[in-house]
Amino acid sequence: MADSLCGGVSDEKDPENDDHKGVKCPRAAAAISRKTDISGPAAKMTETLGCYQKPAVKDEQHEHSESGDSDEPSLLRFMCAELTRGYFLEHNEAKYTERRERVYTCMRIPRELERLMIFGIFLCLDAFLYVFTLLPLRTLLAFLRLLTIPCCGLGGSRFLQPAQVCDLLKGLIMVLCYSMMHYVDYAMMYHLIRGQSVIKLYIIYNMLEVADRLFSSFGQDILDALYWTATEPKSRKRAHIGVIPHFFMAVFYVFLHAILIMVQASTLNVAFNSHNKSLLTIMMSNNFVEIKGSVFKKFEKNNLFQMSNSDIKERFTNYVLLLIVCLRNMEQFSWNSDHLWVLLPDVFMVIMSEVAVDVVKHAFITKFNDITADVYSEYKASLAFELVSSRQQNAYTDYSDSVARRMGFIPLPLAVLLIRVVMSSVKIQGALSSVCLLLFYLGLITLKVLNSIVILGKSCRYVKEANMEGKLFERQSAQTSKQTPKKANPTKSPPTSAEPKVQRPSTSITKQPSPRAKPFPPAPPPVTEVTSDPPPDSPPKPEESSSETPQSTELKHRTTNKDLLEIDRFTICGNRIG
Repeated sequence: MADSLCGGVSDEKDPENDDHKGVKCPRAAAAISRKTDISGPAAKMTETLGCYQKPAVKDEQHEHSESGDSDEPSLLRFMCAELTRGYFLEHNEAKYTERRERVYTCMRIPRELERLMIFGIFLCLDAFLYVFTLLPLRTLLAFLRLLTIPCCGLGGSRFLQPAQVCDLLKGLIMVLCYSMMHYVDYAMMYHLIRGQSVIKLYIIYNMLEVADRLFSSFGQDILDALYWTATEPKSRKRAHIGVIPHFFMAVFYVFLHAILIMVQASTLNVAFNSHNKSLLTIMMSNNFVEIKGSVFKKFEKNNLFQMSNSDIKERFTNYVLLLIVCLRNMEQFSWNSDHLWVLLPDVFMVIMSEVAVDVVKHAFITKFNDITADVYSEYKASLAFELVSSRQQNAYTDYSDSVARRMGFIPLPLAVLLIRVVMSSVKIQGALSSVCLLLFYLGLITLKVLNSIVILGKSCRYVKEANMEGKLFERQSAQTSKQTPKKANPTKSPPTSAEPKVQRPSTSITKQPSPRAKPFPPAPPPVTEVTSDPPPDSPPKPEESSSETPQSTELKHRTTNKDLLEIDRFTICGNRIG
């Protein structure tokens, strides 16, 4: 074909010149032969480029032109795309799982928070009832002990036990502050506050809340300083004079704090008795302002624990203030029961607003700081651990003082104010009134004992659930080891036997701790815990020490379980009730 084309072209172009035909045609034939000799990929490439590439490019251009015509923007096509568009949530499974857990946490917060609040309120109630029931009896016993010292003689170096000294101081503070509160006129204070404008009363109430927190934080330090100054071992008798300024400082603090709470109660009473209830609404809205000040801050677990304790103390104080308001209003209406039904809706509204604010505040704080709802169970276990620790024989503080330190709730000023209000509202005249007062006091003691049994049983259960038993007895062993000497005298050590008897310090809550003859005397160490150093001449005996080690550890574990059982023995009723 190439020859024919070449010949045809040559014949048409140069028909006369036959000599040039022979020259040109062999060269064209050689070129054509070289092209036809190409084989393999080059031939395929040539075939592809020559025969198939151009139609494919043309097809693509044709398709693009058709698709361009079909993809022109239109409202109908946009609506179809939006209606049929799909996506898969499992592509970001971790994110959506975390969001779901946050929702579940917010739903669990009210239940867990209210459990903590109820347990804390019962702790505050126990410390508050202690001031009215057991503290007068303990003060009376300590006073009788002080009177019988000249007759019975000095049994030891101390006149009174440290706990008895603290009870006497608390009783004296209560009596002095109650007598000073008689000079404060509650009615005059009420009418003085009622004559102020609404805005002034709102500002006054906010200032009183801040002052109450400041007094509570500093007041317990004042009382602790007084207790330690009165009970610390002193080498000279002249050093006891330092108790006097601390005592007057404590009396002055309790008196001022009681007046502060009285002004709070009077302001709340004015809000209840206002005609349009505007002041009560403003005071309730102040709780919602608290959400703004605390929700958008960063909180750790320790900070949240402190805020939870503050909320417990605030709620219990509000309950007592509402009780004082009801007593004052009932006295003004001659104890008419119809007026009580008028007060109950407002009381219920104040309580529910406080609960709602606490729930919303804690729910969003835990959400923004990625804190789980299980943290409130840890807070309950911590409070229970402190309560159980204060019930042991080697306790360093009373449980009412431990509650005051942890929650900032000091029962003495509130108790002084409540006694003042009750004695001014209720007139006791005649034998029948005295009998009713005695029955009421016995009822308070019964309530105190029942409440103590219940919360102690609950506390032991919370400590066991949190696996904090080891910490409880580690503290006991640490306090015991501080009192043991570094080296024991081998001549005074008891003879060893095949089955040594373990004499551990009892943690029973019914025993009184023995007095100390010296500031820090060496206590008799248990056989299983303290090992005496051998004399330098005698060689060590590795066989005996290795044989005694597993036995001592086994006895130590038995001692731990038995100690907790001793505490549980007094809380069987509480476990059954709870």
